[in-house]
Amino acid sequence: MDPLPLTGERTVPGIPEENYWFRRHEIVYARLLERCAGRVVLEAGSGEGYGANMIADVAARVIGLDYDTGAVEHVRAAYPRVEMIQGNLAALPFEDGSIDVVVNFQVIEHLWDQAQFLRECLRVLRPGGTLLISTPNRITFSPGRDTPLNPFHTRELNAAELSELLEQAGFRVELMTGVHHGPELVALDAKWGGSIIDAQIQRALAGEPWPAELAADVAAVRTEDFTLRTDDIDASLDLVAVAVKPEAR
Repeated sequence: MDPLPLTGERTVPGIPEENYWFRRHEIVYARLLERCAGRVVLEAGSGEGYGANMIADVAARVIGLDYDTGAVEHVRAAYPRVEMIQGNLAALPFEDGSIDVVVNFQVIEHLWDQAQFLRECLRVLRPGGTLLISTPNRITFSPGRDTPLNPFHTRELNAAELSELLEQAGFRVELMTGVHHGPELVALDAKWGGSIIDAQIQRALAGEPWPAELAADVAAVRTEDFTLRTDDIDASLDLVAVAVKPEAR
């Protein structure tokens, strides 16, 4: 099975130079996996499919949804436990109240109509169902900018903006937390002039080859080198929210 091409739009496992970003995404799946146990789970925007496959370890049923034909075909071939569907996140192809958990990690920042997508999530969730969502923290991801640095992003959010969107869609925000560097990555930040992220991005933008030591440090990053914390949310790298559809009255 050939890997999906690395375009910058999504992260892909198994590429040493991409390992930092892959592990930074993977930590959210690992920490929230228990919320999917025994549930019918929809991953809306499943990308390469590695996350949906992780969820399949614990869920009763996992459905993947993506708009990209190549991603859909890849997931069907690589991860047979995932029921893969091609569709539009602005009009989820599921009945009202048919899903227990919607997972949406590192996707909402790509969408043009974020409010419509969240309304669709609310619609397909059963009363009491859960939306698990993560997105880059605008404050740290594109600091001081009105437009995102990543050309694939349409609108990035801070914690207050994400909470407002969720509440306006009808959700109750149960938890707002954030991804931070743990001690090992803090040490690598210091080693690479204050930010191992900037060390990677600067060389990529300049088209420069990576020093062997930087490549080795990035390839060695582990999922557990990241942590989720509820304190200092504005300094987090990525925002992670747990939102609940209110029970019917």
